[in-house]
Amino acid sequence: MATLTHDAPVRSRLRTGLIFAALSASSFGLSGALARGLIDAGWSPAAVVIVRVLLGAAVLLPFALRQLRGDWDLLRRNASLLAGYGLLAVAGAQLAYFNAVAHMDVGVALLIEYTAPIAVIGWLWLRHRQRPGRATVLGALIGIAGLLLVLDLRSGAATSWIGVAWALGAMVGAAAYFILSGRTGDGIPGTVLATSGLIVGGLSILLAGLVGIFPLHATTNAVAFEGFTTWWWIPLLTLGVITAALAYVTGIAATRALGSRLASFAALTEVLAAILFAWALLGQTPHPIQLLGGVLILTGVAVVRLGEPAESAVQAPATPEGI
Repeated sequence: MATLTHDAPVRSRLRTGLIFAALSASSFGLSGALARGLIDAGWSPAAVVIVRVLLGAAVLLPFALRQLRGDWDLLRRNASLLAGYGLLAVAGAQLAYFNAVAHMDVGVALLIEYTAPIAVIGWLWLRHRQRPGRATVLGALIGIAGLLLVLDLRSGAATSWIGVAWALGAMVGAAAYFILSGRTGDGIPGTVLATSGLIVGGLSILLAGLVGIFPLHATTNAVAFEGFTTWWWIPLLTLGVITAALAYVTGIAATRALGSRLASFAALTEVLAAILFAWALLGQTPHPIQLLGGVLILTGVAVVRLGEPAESAVQAPATPEGI
């Protein structure tokens, strides 16, 4: 039976977990700037996502097969976990987000989606009786305040009830990513979880495109970034290897080391990473208020860490084999 990993990480795993979280957030944050370059070159958003996700699955597949060691029954026993991760954490989050930005301002949609840590706290409280302490609540407020500054939202930003509904769907998908990433299942390795989820999610998004939810088109035009131009396959390859394969595996490792609650707040640094990559690759210079927001996000993560309950039992640190 699948069980949720203990939400309080031991001290010996904290540093490793935070390193994995930073690597995952940076990898995910890179995806926006790379995807924007491809979209400007003529790719549809859905086509970029499909190639990114399925390429990431192809990169991880040999490692997943090695970890499975022919135990196909492991997949059967964890079928609901794998399907839920693929449909909610991969396909659902991305499909909902793209629908949200079709109806409302991108910054507002991002803000709603990144209220996922609050949903994680609520889920752990209601489902697993893990009531948040004062430090956790304070860290949540600081992190959300920092997120508001990083997104640099302007008053009167366009919104709609349909867009809000889609953005809330993206928030559910993001929360599911952290909750399901923290589940070990019946001893299922993180690489197997990531690979299976990417396959399920990629095929689901492809199906959505084929039935007309999103347009599907791609080009071989050169992709222009700030100060340089490159072949189309270079950002696409980077999207698959770095922002999908590496990002999901390290994200799962971080969640299993830190717990769903702390990992979800550490992932807020993805927004700051996205701002910095957009600055470097697209020439979108961040404002000083956004840099201040990044400091607040990091402060919020530190405060949430202080609110994590102590764990007396010593567990072995995460290793690449267990990712």
